[in-house]
Amino acid sequence: MRTPLIAGNWKMNGSAVLVEEFGRAFAEARLPASLDVVVLPPFPYLDAARRAFEGTSLRLGAQTLNPLHSGARTGEVSGRMLKEFGVEYALAGHSERRQLYREDDEAVYDRLLAALNAGITPILCVGETLEERDAGKTLEVVLRQVGYVMARLEPDQRARVVIAYEPVWAIGTGRTATPQQAQEVMAAIREYQGGFDRDLAAGLRLLYGGSMNAGNAAELLAQPDIDGGLVGGASLKVDDFLAICQSAG
Repeated sequence: MRTPLIAGNWKMNGSAVLVEEFGRAFAEARLPASLDVVVLPPFPYLDAARRAFEGTSLRLGAQTLNPLHSGARTGEVSGRMLKEFGVEYALAGHSERRQLYREDDEAVYDRLLAALNAGITPILCVGETLEERDAGKTLEVVLRQVGYVMARLEPDQRARVVIAYEPVWAIGTGRTATPQQAQEVMAAIREYQGGFDRDLAAGLRLLYGGSMNAGNAAELLAQPDIDGGLVGGASLKVDDFLAICQSAG
């Protein structure tokens, strides 16, 4: 059985007050016994979050990292630094990083590999734009993004990767892929992984990202190949995020 994973990506949002609010709420929350919950706050809140989340079910994640261990890279953060602050997960290839900061597949691979080398679980983000979906290229785009990374990893490295499918057209727009649309892509990703190793494919955790909220989470998470969610806006609201987590039980 794959352990469900709910990851809350705060993006460039949040506050010290919100960090404390999450810590208090999850200290008292009753969640499914078999569930991993990760919050990915902006870098300045990592230490506060580590302290606020102590004794709760919340694990700490980062939104990106630099491929280098250290060096002259003003404004950047390495996996080694994140590990010192208790970070267990890190995103690689979020669509906003690909679009706004021109991170191509090679840059995504470098960041994912850096996370693995630092002992951090990478969440590889993949997804198509609206134009690509309308052109019937969804699976072509998604499997290219997945393959560029996974085909270059060693078997033991592949087993440590989580993959999040986030249709770009559904991020922050209020539009959501139907459960059937999401399931189709998730099943294709899992089948692709089966080309490397059937056991790996069976154990691979696949998350849906793209306007998951308290209202649609249960239906999405009921799909056989959806093992959790990469949650954006709803992860900034304690009650909504708790409801999503409870839907994963």
